[in-house]
Amino acid sequence: MKSKLLLALIATATVTTAHAQVKVEDAIKWRQSAYATMGWSMSRIKANIDGTYNKDDVIKAANVIQAIANSGMGALYVPGSDKGKGWVDTRVQPALFTDGPKVGKIAGDFNAAANELAKVAATGNAGAVKDAFGKLGGTCKSCHDDYRTKQ
Repeated sequence: MKSKLLLALIATATVTTAHAQVKVEDAIKWRQSAYATMGWSMSRIKANIDGTYNKDDVIKAANVIQAIANSGMGALYVPGSDKGKGWVDTRVQPALFTDGPKVGKIAGDFNAAANELAKVAATGNAGAVKDAFGKLGGTCKSCHDDYRTKQ
């Protein structure tokens, strides 16, 4: 039931964005920017896990990831955005647009992991953050492995 709801939300967001006539290039730029921001935030958390742990820095970075994960990123995968250029050439594979149930599960797992990381970060428990961070990274990897063109 949960995955059906997620798929419906992704479909609705995509239709709404398409209705708003977002240019393909803009959609690609926005999603590339969001993923770059999440990557920067992930690197901030990793630096804290590997070095001197600063609870406040980790909370800030985890909250950024959570906010972006829950922002409706699916709406930025408009038709035609499997090719083209935003800041750089897109690396999304066309299969992302046709593998609805699998993509929906990955997106749901990513959102759940991002929410859990933010929740755990608030506790200040570095070990729990490390575990939650690893789970979040696993969700990123699962999407990259199947739907992102290697450089």
